[in-house]
Amino acid sequence: MPAILEKGPAADKYGPLTARAFQRLRTGLFYLSVAVFCAGLPFILSFALGYKFNLHTFKFTKTGIIFIKTQPEGVSIYFNNKLLNDKTPASIQELLPGSYNIRLELKNHYPWRADVEVEEGKVSRVDKVILFPLRPDLQQLNQKKISVFRAYPQQRAIYYLDKDEALVYKSDLNGENFQDIASLPENFPEITGWEVSPDQAKLFLFGAHQIAVAYLDSSDVYAYSDSPIILDYPRRKICKVFWHSDSYHLVVVTNKDIEVIEARPQASGVRLVRLNPGEVSVFYDGSEDMLYFTDPQRDADNLIYNNLYKMEISPNLYNFRADHAGGLNE
Repeated sequence: MPAILEKGPAADKYGPLTARAFQRLRTGLFYLSVAVFCAGLPFILSFALGYKFNLHTFKFTKTGIIFIKTQPEGVSIYFNNKLLNDKTPASIQELLPGSYNIRLELKNHYPWRADVEVEEGKVSRVDKVILFPLRPDLQQLNQKKISVFRAYPQQRAIYYLDKDEALVYKSDLNGENFQDIASLPENFPEITGWEVSPDQAKLFLFGAHQIAVAYLDSSDVYAYSDSPIILDYPRRKICKVFWHSDSYHLVVVTNKDIEVIEARPQASGVRLVRLNPGEVSVFYDGSEDMLYFTDPQRDADNLIYNNLYKMEISPNLYNFRADHAGGLNE
């Protein structure tokens, strides 16, 4: 019986056997493509959903992100010692959980480096980085020799003390208008502290047993002498001194008491509180004229405890009230 020949373009071109092989090849390629797609689908979906295959655990793991922001911007990023193409601000994505070394570099600036931990599904932010210049912008402000200084940004002023020459200088915040404005007492003992008054018209400095008040403004309403005023505390050790908000009274804390005294010659202090023996800690809120201080107290268990008190020092300086049982000087 004669063989039945297949018809069609494939049969005409390749012959009957070759046409069947071609058909089988096409079918095989189709099923292979389906198999490859099915095998790769989990990887495709995993990457799309933020997962990555972890070769250490052989599991799909949720990735994290490192976000980097610097001041200034445009900083080079080294990720595990490899330079990235992106500069700050930048995000490094699809990172498996773990620790990564970040180094940031900018010409003429100090480099910054740290190990950054990445967690699953989280953003690790490195966004408070400041790269400081190798040569800071330095400007000398004083024009004379000085010992100590105080800056008052709100008043746009800097005050300087020259202990050796017993002088007070003043300038603006740029060191301009530098001028001699007052004299300090000569041979004053070691200076423990000093402060300019709120009205910027005078300053005090104090040692263990003396307070000196120097007037910076000759037009002061109290019209006192231009020479410094000395207030003596021979039997008490001065711990802290604060200006009252009226720029006229001083709040003085000694090892024995707390008192208020006028900044004038031969003034007598008003004792507010007697303190028990022991170390005292104090804080003065000049905006509210509120004094916070500690005082050792012996409790019922015969043990000594430090108690914290608050005392308002009202403008009426002779009518004080204190939350300090038994310690107020009536």
